[in-house]
Amino acid sequence: MNSTPSPAAARQLTGWSVAGLVLLLPAVALAWAAVLAGERGSRCLTYGEQCSRVPDGVVHGFFLTALAAGLLAAVWPRTRWLPARSAAVAVQWLALLTTSALILSGA
Repeated sequence: MNSTPSPAAARQLTGWSVAGLVLLLPAVALAWAAVLAGERGSRCLTYGEQCSRVPDGVVHGFFLTALAAGLLAAVWPRTRWLPARSAAVAVQWLALLTTSALILSGA
């Protein structure tokens, strides 16, 4: 039994990791644009009223988690510990989606 991961699987993980890193800032920017286009978001920006009920730092924490997990998965050697790299990519994408969802919920 060969326990060495296939090069195609390793490349695919690297591709998902890089895609997540490339899409991180546009996803956050589009989410903020959507929030600020609404009445509640513009009221929060202009008057400081009806702002988010999400505790401070939660959105930033998920953003930094997505960034750190993506960088970790991208720089990790391709042929070592493929399950750990897979977990890092999964954490990256979950943190990216959670960040966008928190922003869209009015954070």
